[in-house]
Amino acid sequence: MSQRTIRIRGARTNNLKSVDVDVPRGRLVVFVGVSGSGKSSLVFDTIAAEAGHQLTETFPPFARNRLPKWTRPDVDEIGGLSPVVVIDQRRLGGNARSTVGTVTDAWTYLRLLFSRVGSPHVGASNHFSFNDPAGMCPTCSGLGEVVVSAVDRFLDLDRSLAQGAILLPGFGNGGYWYSQYADIGSFDADTPLRDWSEAQRAALLYGGEHAARLGTRPPRDYEGVVQRFERIYLHTSDDLSDRKQETLARFTRSAVCADCGGDRLNEASRSATVLGHTIGQLGRMEVTELTEVLRGVSDPAVAPVVSALVDRLRAMTTIGLGYLHLGRATTSLSGGESQRIKTVKHLGSSLVEMLYVFDEPTVGLHPRDVAAMTALLRQLRDKGNTVLVVEHDSAVMAIADQIIEIGPDAGTDGGTLVFQGTFDQLRAARTPTSTALAAQAPVVTAPRTATGRITVADATRNNLRNLTVDFPTAVFTVLTGVAGSGKSSLAAELVAQHDAVVIDQRPVSANRRSTPITYTGIAAPVRRLFARHSGLPAGMFSANSAGACPDCEGLGVRHTDLAFLDGQETVCQTCRGQRFTSEVLRHRVNGLSIADIDALTVSDAIQRVPDQAIREALWHLEQVGLGYLRLGQPLTTLSGGECQRVKIARELRDAAEPSLYVLDEPTTGLHLRDIGTLLRILDQLVDRGHTVVVIEHHLGVIRHADWIIDLGPGPGRHGGRILYEGPVAQLAGTPTADALRAG
Repeated sequence: MSQRTIRIRGARTNNLKSVDVDVPRGRLVVFVGVSGSGKSSLVFDTIAAEAGHQLTETFPPFARNRLPKWTRPDVDEIGGLSPVVVIDQRRLGGNARSTVGTVTDAWTYLRLLFSRVGSPHVGASNHFSFNDPAGMCPTCSGLGEVVVSAVDRFLDLDRSLAQGAILLPGFGNGGYWYSQYADIGSFDADTPLRDWSEAQRAALLYGGEHAARLGTRPPRDYEGVVQRFERIYLHTSDDLSDRKQETLARFTRSAVCADCGGDRLNEASRSATVLGHTIGQLGRMEVTELTEVLRGVSDPAVAPVVSALVDRLRAMTTIGLGYLHLGRATTSLSGGESQRIKTVKHLGSSLVEMLYVFDEPTVGLHPRDVAAMTALLRQLRDKGNTVLVVEHDSAVMAIADQIIEIGPDAGTDGGTLVFQGTFDQLRAARTPTSTALAAQAPVVTAPRTATGRITVADATRNNLRNLTVDFPTAVFTVLTGVAGSGKSSLAAELVAQHDAVVIDQRPVSANRRSTPITYTGIAAPVRRLFARHSGLPAGMFSANSAGACPDCEGLGVRHTDLAFLDGQETVCQTCRGQRFTSEVLRHRVNGLSIADIDALTVSDAIQRVPDQAIREALWHLEQVGLGYLRLGQPLTTLSGGECQRVKIARELRDAAEPSLYVLDEPTTGLHLRDIGTLLRILDQLVDRGHTVVVIEHHLGVIRHADWIIDLGPGPGRHGGRILYEGPVAQLAGTPTADALRAG
């Protein structure tokens, strides 16, 4: 008889304090708790990690070496596990060749369809693959885009040649190429280019016929600035140095391939049609529209292909992604969209008694769209699976079979089992989550007065319909609307047309050595503090310098290479993981050794480290609710929401002149109780004269706004219009207004 619970005893991963809990199998269980309480440590780093590790161990050593590595949790006992599927918010990175169609396998079915019934017949399905030489456009190599010169960035028209009007490296006065233009007698080197004629500027840039028409003709071998730049930077196959890459990033842009028009395919593959549509045209249709078109394919020979493709497309619509098209690059998807894309392949799965683990599946969803996601979670459960969800949304809590709360607070003040029971029982309990559920932020009735406006003109990005929008300055503006309505596109246009500080959810650092100590710049002050108290050189208190343990070279661990088996990482026996020599560790400041500093939380360090500069550098992390982070915690372990708050903390520290700040769903990963902290921080920015624009679905944030710009009415081609602009108190007649009234 199968075990009816996942039995956990003595879980101590990260901040968990020997947690004992029985999680029911075959149920939908939602884990809640304040940010940093330990819920992710229990669900992802304990349950999922052990299930993943045990499954990996069933494969031969050669295969294990190529499978994902799972770090085994610190736990006394764990049983009742199933094979695990983790569906997290990590963005679907990939590269320029990865699209919604390729990552969902929908493009594979579409290629197969065209290879069988496309007219004229072109060839096998690989002839419709832009990642295969048989199908890719030879001009853009299947990318759909080419790199072209950003000629408008080449010249500063207010300068003369002698003053460095040509901004390209090596073309300024004294540069290698300068004499080719200033000294040939065809151009006036001392007159600002704005005072030249159009013909003279064209001759300078493009040479050829333009140069030939000049009264003072350049030498026969004359090259225009654009020609020379492209020969040096675009038409060479040499490996690019960092300097060349920087130049390319500054003076080029991507443009749609002129040959394939962005379809990525060669001419023959672009010519084939099904129901009068080319594969490129179908790839640009929204998923909902494409589904309707494909229902018209009646050839019984391809019925299984059409059925499988339509099922895959319907699944995308079910989880609220019907506004996407198969040609959309995965690199442009948000974390929430990435997570929902990953679920598509599991909707049609025949596997049962699996363990599905979700990380905030409602991220990026308008309250109107949450019902579709909760239906999906219940569908997975009803097929006989165990579904574990880390979530802050009350709508997901409401449909849970059981809720488990970890807390009561963050970091060292969390890590215990606070509550286990039903949603109704939770509402009656006295926990941080139940208290936050009972509270509701009021709607702002006296919004701040704008000092001016920032205009986005004629925006046509993605589904925007030639929008011109005014953003009020020195106030808090929230962009609202259903998923896919155009909020992110409008924010991107705002950033493109005006200088802005973008605070998104991308990782703060890719370096595992980067920690709050290095990020806040307190590493050197900490070393100097210990040097003053000990009389030793400051370098002795660096794990990368003279004071490092010689056996582990300051890493605190020893790595043993076991060839085809997993490498083994063990704590260094010499320093016992403390990274420094015993001589260095003897010296203490306020009872703390240099190794103890890493183990302090931000809040503890503010209280215990006797240095004003260090405390001030950490204060802003405390202000944004990250006081629970350990100073030595790698920043690569932070969630998307935590990364965003770290960036906000830095802006609070550095912000001087009034600036425009654009934030992408800053409530991601935040407990209901922590929303108020975030809003206080954003208010601080506004009170300093900054303009804050936020893309957000959280009703508490929307109620707090001075100004609302609501887009819609639907996603994709059904959106892209402004439904409302104004104070939140007057918002009416839109899906967002309905959600505010219902919430």
